Amino acid sequence: MSEDIDKKTEEEVLLIPRDIYLVSGIHIGTSVCTKFMEPFKYRVRNDGIYVLDVNATDERIRIAAKFLSRFEPSKVAVFATRQYASVPSTKMARMAGFKVIPGRFIPGTLTNPSYEGYIEPDVVMLTDPRADRQALTEASSMGIPVVALCDTDNVTNNVDLIIPVNNKGRKSLAQVYFLLTREILRARGELGETEELPATVEDFSFKLLRE
Repeated sequence: MSEDIDKKTEEEVLLIPRDIYLVSGIHIGTSVCTKFMEPFKYRVRNDGIYVLDVNATDERIRIAAKFLSRFEPSKVAVFATRQYASVPSTKMARMAGFKVIPGRFIPGTLTNPSYEGYIEPDVVMLTDPRADRQALTEASSMGIPVVALCDTDNVTNNVDLIIPVNNKGRKSLAQVYFLLTREILRARGELGETEELPATVEDFSFKLLRE
């Protein structure tokens, strides 16, 4: 009976049931864990794959959502070089009013005023500090705060707010972007505290050709 109560309490604390987090693979890391990501490690599997702490991921999604909700939406820029991040990042940007730049980052986007695609965001969100390293470098040089989805193998120099998550998986990226969007809109008061998005996690998912 006590175990049932503890489990119910835990599920009420998390943004979504733990099982849903696990099914999305949001906690599955890589065979490498950098010193930067050690605090977010849960364990190492027998096959050498590091597993992230779902509780830490959940907590950081909440913190990041509240942080991002404080900015003027049009001054938030989301970069997503990874293919699987193109759909979820674009969906979040459209629903939250952010500016999204999926695909290859063009050097000078944050540092060269003469470039036609130059933007001056107040905060930047990255899907992967490695894949989006040019955006990270430019944001850092301009003193722009950086929020980033970080896997166990990421080096997080110049990242101001880490969200520990599997940033390579298709389902994982859909789930984290869905939750961020929902919590950002709730923090702004555009959604009720228990109100759901008018979209599903599947709507945030990159579609494979065979689907």
